[in-house]
This record gives sequence, C-alpha cells and structure tokens, in this order.
Amino acid sequence: MRSDEPVMWNRRRALRMLTAAGACAALRPAIAPAQQRAILTRPIPSTGEALPVVGLGSWITFNVGDDTVARDACTDVMRKFVESGGRMIDSSPMYASSQDVIGYGLRKAALTGRIFAADKVWTSSGTQGREQIERSRQKWQVGRFDLVQVHNLLNWQEHLPTLFAMKGAGQVRYVGITTSEGRRHRDVEQLMRSQAIDFVQVTYNPVDREVEQRILPLARDRGIAVIVNRPFRQGALLRALARQPLPPWAAEIECTSWAQFVLKFIVSHPAVTCAIPATTSVAHVRENMNSAYGRLPDEALRLRMIAAVERT
Repeated sequence: MRSDEPVMWNRRRALRMLTAAGACAALRPAIAPAQQRAILTRPIPSTGEALPVVGLGSWITFNVGDDTVARDACTDVMRKFVESGGRMIDSSPMYASSQDVIGYGLRKAALTGRIFAADKVWTSSGTQGREQIERSRQKWQVGRFDLVQVHNLLNWQEHLPTLFAMKGAGQVRYVGITTSEGRRHRDVEQLMRSQAIDFVQVTYNPVDREVEQRILPLARDRGIAVIVNRPFRQGALLRALARQPLPPWAAEIECTSWAQFVLKFIVSHPAVTCAIPATTSVAHVRENMNSAYGRLPDEALRLRMIAAVERT
C-alpha cells in the first residue's frame, strides 16, 4: 500500500479550487475530509454526478448461498469497499444468491444509503421485467436502484421501453445495457446510437481492447457512461502476469501490484467511468481501491503498459 501525503486543504478552499478547475475536467478528485486522500471520480455524462472510478462486482464471488460465514466475509468486503471511498456495487438476477448476499451485507453493515446500486433485468419475457426488477430490489433492500441495465441485451426491445418508463416515473435513476467477453459489439454500438441510454457495460483490459476501436469513442461522443466488467478475466490475467515481476516504472503511477497496474490502465481511458472488479478478499478490495487514488498513466505510459502485459 502506498503512502500519500495527506490532503490538508479545508473544504472551502477545496471547493474554490474545484470551481476554478472548471467543468471541463473529466477526471477529478472528490472532496474529502482533512487527513484523507481524495478518490478519483468521473462524471456520469447524462447528469454530471461523480462516481469513483473503481466499483465492486459480484459475479461468482458473492454467490455463497446461505453460508453465514461466507456472507459475513462478503459483508466485510462491502464495508471495506465503502470505507475506501467506493460507491458502485453491481449485480444481476443471473448471479444466483449474489443479490440476497448484497442485501444481507448492506443491512448488517448499514451501508444502504452510501452506495450506488446497479443491477440488471435478465429475462426473455418482456412482461415479467418489472416483476423481476422489483424482486431484485427487495433482495437488495434498497428504496430504488440507481441503475438498471438490460443484461447481455436479452430482449432489449421490450425491456428498454420499460426501463425508460420507470426512469420517467422516478423508479430508477439511470438506464443501461451490458455485454461481456467481446460479444455482440455491433448490436451494442447500434443501441448506443439509437437509444437514450445512460450507461453501457463492456469488457476492457490491457488484453481485451476491441472496445477502443468504436465503442469507447462512441460513448464519449454520445455522452454515455462506461462500466468495465471482467477487468482481470476472472483472475486469469493476474495469474498470467504473476509469472513476471512488476516493472519498476510502475512506481511512476503508484502501482505496487499487477492488479493496480491493470485497473489504472483501464480507468485512465478517458471514456471509462468505472471498473467493477469482483473479490471475496478484504485485502484485495483494499488493493483494488488504491487504484482509485494518486496518479494515472498518460497515453505514452499506457502504451508501455500494453507492451508489458503482452510480453506475458
């Protein structure tokens, strides 16, 4: 863990400096109390609301059923995530018991009002979409979801109108679509052009970079926030990288591990709003969240990062 100099500005001075920086700054630190580092955030383009650049996924890792010990471990992960400045937690009805486990942890750790709740609709039946979303909301035990996404574009033709109606009624704040592992990028691009979505969720990391060609530039042009899933390829990327030492120049962007190296590469892309690594380890969530602080690579260093990863 790196040790940064504490932020000593008071809130009034910080506000003056943020105002002077102007709305054109796409990546900015959130205002933090004295003695705390400022987490890096990006604005949601459709509203300007700031989100920390590292979130928390729940695919596989939170699917622990009724095992109380495992549920408490997931609760500890969520607690440390929020304590470290995180907000977005992402799940889906597809993730088996993950939604129930999130609800258990949010209630036990009193975190409900401190998170950005992102879930999905995942059913082939358009008429059952609202019912599924409501069941998911009850499992999370939140008043409403901040974001609901059409999972892997399943029956988007019926679900998107439902989500837009829910957004208009104040039942959900943002609407999005998702895909993963490079699938259906052409369809995703078409929907980004034709639908008034707020978010798109895709896979992106130093190995999986297809979205750099069209989807990420289109997201910037259309004002769509980007969530990045599978940043570590479910751990396979980190296992491969572990066979070689971290480059010494990674210290230039305050990276002490390959996980931070990969996450800083992802969130440094100007179109990316938030990456959502999943973990069951408090140590790993602390390590991941350190990627949301300090310096990020410029374009030249990003190219060096790609080359370093491709040598594995």
